[in-house]
Amino acid sequence: MAETTEDPRPRRRQARGERRIAEILAAAATVFARLGYEAATTNKIAAEAGISPGSLYQFFTNKEAIARALVQDYLLELGRAHRGALDLADPAGLGLVELVDRVVDPIVAFNLAHPGFKALFARPDMPPELATALAPLQTALRARVEQVIGELAPHRDGAERARAALTCVHIVQGVIPLITAADPAERPPLTGELKRALCGYLESLIARP
Repeated sequence: MAETTEDPRPRRRQARGERRIAEILAAAATVFARLGYEAATTNKIAAEAGISPGSLYQFFTNKEAIARALVQDYLLELGRAHRGALDLADPAGLGLVELVDRVVDPIVAFNLAHPGFKALFARPDMPPELATALAPLQTALRARVEQVIGELAPHRDGAERARAALTCVHIVQGVIPLITAADPAERPPLTGELKRALCGYLESLIARP
């Protein structure tokens, strides 16, 4: 009986399709970062990817569909960055400087590696579907920060911990755009200022009244 071999062509086509999708998403991130979400168009994204608009439409029907796919990738990577930063076995056993380093550095690195993230999420008029997609991650982040603060400052009650977690998150969110927009030589000093602000704030929380 003759042996049958699987036709490798469907796998090759699938791999080519996955590479093309990745190229389109990378191009979209570049265009969103350079022009902003509203000014970006599928034609500009296609040009950045080095393909025709017709080729782009084989994979995505419009700019919104590209943004949704990019958002899903960002959320997966940002979730990993947050877990890497905040899944600490014994936060209270670390010095504040080391703790803040381990929290801030992965988040700064993520934002520097994904310039399109700010164009989609750091907008006062964020589309509802993007806000909805981001909400569970933001909720989980605040909850973990609140837990870490509780371990650092167990004498603080629940309301104080919740307010402190929200404040810490907003301190980071407020300074990150300054870091990503700065000249490369200025980014480490700005990151240091962010860390100093967090250390000072956390020291005030740890201190007993």
